[in-house]
Amino acid sequence: MKQLNSSKKKELADYCHFFRGYSFIEKKLFKEAINELNFVNKKFIFYTLVNKNKGDASIELKEFEKAIQYFKEIEKIPISNNQDYKKSIIYQNLGICYLHLSQFIKAEIYFFKSLQLQEKEKDEVSLISLYMDIANLYYLQYKDRQAIPYFQKAYILSKKINDYGRKKNASLNMAVVEENRGNYKQALIYRKESEQWKDSLNNQNKVWALADYEKKYAVAQKQKQISVLKVENKLKETQRKTMFVSTLGLLLILVGGVYMYAQKVKNAKIILIQKEKLDKLNATKDQLFSIVSHDLRSSVNALKTSNTKLTASLETKNYNELDHLLHQNSAIANGAYSLLDNLLHWALLQTKQLYFHKDSVHLHSIVQQIEYNYKPLLIDKSIIFDNTVSKNNFIFVDLDSLKIILRNLLDNAIKFSPENGKISFYTSETKSGFCQLIIEDNGLGMTQNTINELLQDNDLLAKKSNSEIIGTGLGMQLCKQMIKKNEGTLAIESELGKGTKMILTFPKTV
Repeated sequence: MKQLNSSKKKELADYCHFFRGYSFIEKKLFKEAINELNFVNKKFIFYTLVNKNKGDASIELKEFEKAIQYFKEIEKIPISNNQDYKKSIIYQNLGICYLHLSQFIKAEIYFFKSLQLQEKEKDEVSLISLYMDIANLYYLQYKDRQAIPYFQKAYILSKKINDYGRKKNASLNMAVVEENRGNYKQALIYRKESEQWKDSLNNQNKVWALADYEKKYAVAQKQKQISVLKVENKLKETQRKTMFVSTLGLLLILVGGVYMYAQKVKNAKIILIQKEKLDKLNATKDQLFSIVSHDLRSSVNALKTSNTKLTASLETKNYNELDHLLHQNSAIANGAYSLLDNLLHWALLQTKQLYFHKDSVHLHSIVQQIEYNYKPLLIDKSIIFDNTVSKNNFIFVDLDSLKIILRNLLDNAIKFSPENGKISFYTSETKSGFCQLIIEDNGLGMTQNTINELLQDNDLLAKKSNSEIIGTGLGMQLCKQMIKKNEGTLAIESELGKGTKMILTFPKTV
């Protein structure tokens, strides 16, 4: 800014505006970046990079039509290696813009233009992203046969790189592909692999965070040493001064004593507050152990009883009873697994270790994935699953926590629905800026007292105070906390014997 105010040279001013615009992008201030880059003269030697930066910023702002204009200007220029960009990336960005605008034909053209160049460049990281973009292009058009080969190419290529994020995404995409095919065993293998890469990514982030913390701690220690040296110098100067200065020093000591006493009182209050929080956490822990141990004991006991009957049926060769008992054992094991899975996520949430990242999510696709995950349970009870969620709805939430919420609510709906029942997922128009998702079943229903207890806003788990509350309440507690963390709301409408509506409200993608 000093240079811009003092200099009248146009070329130097262009460089200053260019570097300020680039710096704004690095700080993720994309509107400010575009405003700054607009000051650069079109005759500037690096004006191609100006257009590229404008296009990148416009994509981040989801202004895809503007981004297309900037990238089109670059497309007109012959392929060059003199400036810091690749023509293949420009084509890929154009394809991404057209994909977001649902102009699939144009998106396909530019993705394959980029593919021709990137396969020659052999940039494996960029190729993985491009394969995923092409696969998503076909996937959004329900052209699974064309999408699957590119998901597979991305997965195979991810084996050759050390980017844990892309490895995780590639494995997860293959899990969804296998789930769509009905190959749940292979899908589970891919999901486990995805979780392993996710854990590796989290561990890597923790290492970086720890290194950053150690650096800050070392700086703080140096600052403390400097402070101690300053105090020692002041004490030496005080010894050489007159009685007045000594008296003043005594006064300073007195003031310091008062300050230390005030600090001691302040620390005592902090310790008292921390003790209250600790007592509350211990109460939560004791209650959690009591509830979970009771339910796990019930599940294990039920499994034990069922296995005894299974042994007897094997001896008598009662195959109908065997089939019934095996299905019963599977249901008991699934219930215990869901309890432990909810317990893990609840503990991570309470200790603030759960990774949480908001992004734009296509709601219809997520509901479709949840349906595939629970297909065996739905088929077992002959329950009709109706997904009429609008395909135009995109919400701004954390994807993993949204899946946990929907899995828990669908699991409850299946549990309390009769055979040959129906479960519906659909959206409803609401105030601008928010999307309302409704999960409706025709199951047991509940009283208003039960609804009030479920919606009660507290940090402790709900106790089983009456027979209407079935289960630990841990899943519902986890859902409420994750909905709140996503800036959403939960409402319940239900009557005994007439089913239940779970009404979720989440912010739309801007």
